Amino acid sequence: MMFLLRWISRWPLGLLHAVGSALGWLTWALSASYRHRLRTNADLAGVSAAARRRSVAEAGRMVAEVPWLWLMPPEQTISHLVRWEGAEVIEAAMAQGKGTLLLTPHLGSFEMAARAIVERFGANQPLTALYRPARQAFLREMEETSRHRPGLATAPASLAGVRQMLRALKRGEIVGLLPDQVPPEGQGVWAPFFGQPAYTMTLATRMVQQTGAVPVLLWCERLGGSAGFVVHVHALDEALPDAMDQSEAAKNAAQVAAASVINRAMERVINQNPAQYLWGYHRYKQPRGQSAEGAQ
Repeated sequence: MMFLLRWISRWPLGLLHAVGSALGWLTWALSASYRHRLRTNADLAGVSAAARRRSVAEAGRMVAEVPWLWLMPPEQTISHLVRWEGAEVIEAAMAQGKGTLLLTPHLGSFEMAARAIVERFGANQPLTALYRPARQAFLREMEETSRHRPGLATAPASLAGVRQMLRALKRGEIVGLLPDQVPPEGQGVWAPFFGQPAYTMTLATRMVQQTGAVPVLLWCERLGGSAGFVVHVHALDEALPDAMDQSEAAKNAAQVAAASVINRAMERVINQNPAQYLWGYHRYKQPRGQSAEGAQ
């Protein structure tokens, strides 16, 4: 399997995107549950039928990029393929010396976003990215070895990983995570996401409050015709409510309010290009032991 992936990783990006588009539609054709989830999630967000169709192909292109990015030789760069819009937002956040927390939804090429950040900022401010290890052993091995590059560290979705990210932020470094990722039981609150209660992580808010890090919104757009990528950066335009040093009830309410702020920010980012969001992601999954009852 690794031999096959290494062979695929040497294909031109244009060919990978073409094959990925076909792969996206093949997945759509073969999986009724995927079709249902994608349609339902996209409909909740008011996504047009045309954008929803494009998202099927874009999801496949994202998958096809993974071997190319993960197995790329360490000396190979991608900066010639990337254009930045709003990089000064990160630069201003870094200048404060408090750490920078990059919030990226399941939109566009988030793997390429990590590489672009490392190439531009990693020499001075390393990036630590949160990830969930793959279930398949060969993918997990490839994931762990290929993501370790100069200026890039990975933190598993565990208590040890959280501590690793907190230490990085306290050193004034960059940390990246996907705040629309469904957290484990007990590590989230119910907050609206495109009008539907979604179990939402509290980790992003807690890291900002515990370290004073500056939250920044970032996503990487995949351009058509293999023309490259655009990294879009925005400041968070709503302040996160303070959930520290309060009564338990007030703290819970503040956590819900903070999760709602982040979800609204994710919605605004996703609406910039809904065709590149992973609508097939199980965003409204209900973790065991959690109930959306009473969510606002």
